[in-house]
Amino acid sequence: MRKTVKQAIKYGIVGVSNTLITMAVIYIMMKLLGCREGLSNITGYVAGLLNSFVWNKQWTFKGSESGWKKSAWRFSLVFIVCYLLQWGLVTFLNANLTIDHYYNHLIGMAFYTVINFVMNKFYTFKA
Repeated sequence: MRKTVKQAIKYGIVGVSNTLITMAVIYIMMKLLGCREGLSNITGYVAGLLNSFVWNKQWTFKGSESGWKKSAWRFSLVFIVCYLLQWGLVTFLNANLTIDHYYNHLIGMAFYTVINFVMNKFYTFKA
């Protein structure tokens, strides 16, 4: 249990940097460059994803038995699953809430974060 709490804290620290990177890219693309939401969203998540993989492999889940190639494959699969769930939620929220769509992306990110931690701990980087 203690190990999981420590990993969750580290994952949270990495997640803060991912969130800043992801949201900065989404904001710049949507608000400054006038890009569509879908393109902005996926580009932001890919930028955060690259940061996340390196930090989580090397620091958060450093006791992982899986090598870089296997971890990268699993990490990518987990990302796709979590991303699709997140995008489905954002799409649902956009259709049903009258707030600025940018805030729906923040809600989607919180949802994504919890699911992603669990899947990475018990699948991608399982020790």
